[in-house]
Amino acid sequence: MSVSKKDVEYVAELARLSFSEEQKEGFMEDLNSILGYVDKLSELDTDNVDIIVNPYYIENKFREDEVEESMDLKDVIKNAPKNLEEYIVVPKIID
Repeated sequence: MSVSKKDVEYVAELARLSFSEEQKEGFMEDLNSILGYVDKLSELDTDNVDIIVNPYYIENKFREDEVEESMDLKDVIKNAPKNLEEYIVVPKIID
């Protein structure tokens, strides 16, 4: 499989990018070089190679959930710069 100039133009159009003719030629050469390398990798004999998903064994270390006492609502509201009854008022950030 090889990449043509038409392929580069198609992908550029999808990405809404514009390139000069020289840049398109460069991308075409680079992509064909990459595909050539991938083709070379497919020639490797991997029949007797074990599949390794992750070479490091990682074990999750979970801790037990512990219920802790939270702050009193009155203290939270008292520390807020601005409040409306039981709610903390913050500046609007989205129009």
